[in-house]
Amino acid sequence: MQSGVATRPLADVKAYRDRLARFVYHSGTVMQPVFAAAQERLCRIVYAEGEDERVLRAAQVAVDERLAHPVLIGQPGKISERLREFGLRLDIGRDIDIIDPDGRHPTRLAAELVASGATDGLLCGLSGAYAAHLRPIADVIGRRDGVERFAAMNLLMLPRQTVFICDTYVNFDPSAAALADMAILAAAEVCRFGLVPRLALLSHSSFGSADTRSARKMREACALIRARAPELEVAGEMQGDAALSKRILDRVNPEAGLTAEANLLIMPNLDAANIAFNCLMTVAGEGVTVGPILLGPKKPAHILTPTSTVRRIVNMTALTAVAAQRVESSPA
Repeated sequence: MQSGVATRPLADVKAYRDRLARFVYHSGTVMQPVFAAAQERLCRIVYAEGEDERVLRAAQVAVDERLAHPVLIGQPGKISERLREFGLRLDIGRDIDIIDPDGRHPTRLAAELVASGATDGLLCGLSGAYAAHLRPIADVIGRRDGVERFAAMNLLMLPRQTVFICDTYVNFDPSAAALADMAILAAAEVCRFGLVPRLALLSHSSFGSADTRSARKMREACALIRARAPELEVAGEMQGDAALSKRILDRVNPEAGLTAEANLLIMPNLDAANIAFNCLMTVAGEGVTVGPILLGPKKPAHILTPTSTVRRIVNMTALTAVAAQRVESSPA
């Protein structure tokens, strides 16, 4: 192991720590309980793209804030050089570990480390297609018992409210049964943020105003969710404005079944979910997002995107660490 990475002058280090703190605490109040929970036990989180500057900067935050112990996949020499280049204070062998992929696919190697118990969770996806990362996770880690398919969900911290959007990356045109499965998985994840999930099944149709195949699918999915999880607040099918405004919802259908604005939006297909997420993130999200959150793996594994920021990687590090703690505490 290599160590002895050069440090920056004291004034620069203090300024840098201040910036790191802003990364964490400007992520919004929704994430603060997650950060607090992550700090309870230091989990080992492996990053498949360990040479990426964003990963290295996120690793510095994770170490400084005690969110996780980073394990970086990459060439040790290149990582050491980049740590010096960026003025980071990570001590290899103490603060972080490095694993040379030695010609192996980094995400598959990361999945093998998680599956074997050598690390507690993984983050990947900063380069390449989402599906190319999902395949090794599916093959090596697999799905939790009772989960038939993976799904992906994104969290957006908007100026006036927080919303989760599903399925943004995995299922192209899910059936009503598949929508119900992913909605129940997603609702459980929302609960782990300390929030009460309120689900809206979105459509161009509003409570039977149209009878297209898509509208019928969302109507059926809503009925399936109510039958399988009667404790959940769920309404639909409905248009987006009614989902995000209780005033509009009460005017359209006062008996819809939501006590406030929806915070979990279940979209009819991947196109709708991905387009809505990226549009909202760009015009209203101010870049504060969490995800994609992969729903359904047996152990914590999340696939980021090439546009992910340092802040998003930090958020996902904390989320992955908390999920790893849950896995460890669950009965075998």
